[in-house]
Amino acid sequence: MNFTAPAAYGILITFIIVSVLGLKMAPGIIERNLLRPYRVARGGEYSTLVTCGFVHADFTHLFFNGLTMYFFGPPLEQTIGTTKFLLLYFITLVISSLGTVFKHRNNAEYASLGASGAILGVLFAYIVYYPTQMLYLYFALPIPAVLFAFGYLAYTWWASKHSRDRINHDAHLDGALTGLIFVGLTDFDAWRRAFQVVGDRLG
Repeated sequence: MNFTAPAAYGILITFIIVSVLGLKMAPGIIERNLLRPYRVARGGEYSTLVTCGFVHADFTHLFFNGLTMYFFGPPLEQTIGTTKFLLLYFITLVISSLGTVFKHRNNAEYASLGASGAILGVLFAYIVYYPTQMLYLYFALPIPAVLFAFGYLAYTWWASKHSRDRINHDAHLDGALTGLIFVGLTDFDAWRRAFQVVGDRLG
């Protein structure tokens, strides 16, 4: 484990192990940790607000969440410190889960899982600190992080209203916004520096 980013690598390794066990050996792990808003809203299964973030629907889901965490989690933790990184990750995970519970609290059939909400919080916090860093869409198309952020937020907001796929876009949106707000509350100068850097580039 990289001791300069123990939390990011520890979380990454943990959700990979738990997810692989659930997908390949013990499907009951996934079933027990699904976030079921109907049950949470009626006074039960509160632990799944957190544990749902350690299981994934399939290996593609796991791969993209793991890859995003691998690239952006460690440098963010090295930037803000381990304690703040852990607070960001778990606050974002819980808030994105609570948003899902609120929206689907009356749907007894709805279930959600995955670390996406928390990982979007990590990614968007990273973007505040490194707004001009180039991100690569589909591993090929370079785009400045700040432009990616605007585009992704617009798409996710639209998808949360109109999409009919199985992706929990609400959790993605809640996670991304929570990451941005977290940085604003804990290190407002990071936002000031981000605006200054972007303004200098545009100027």
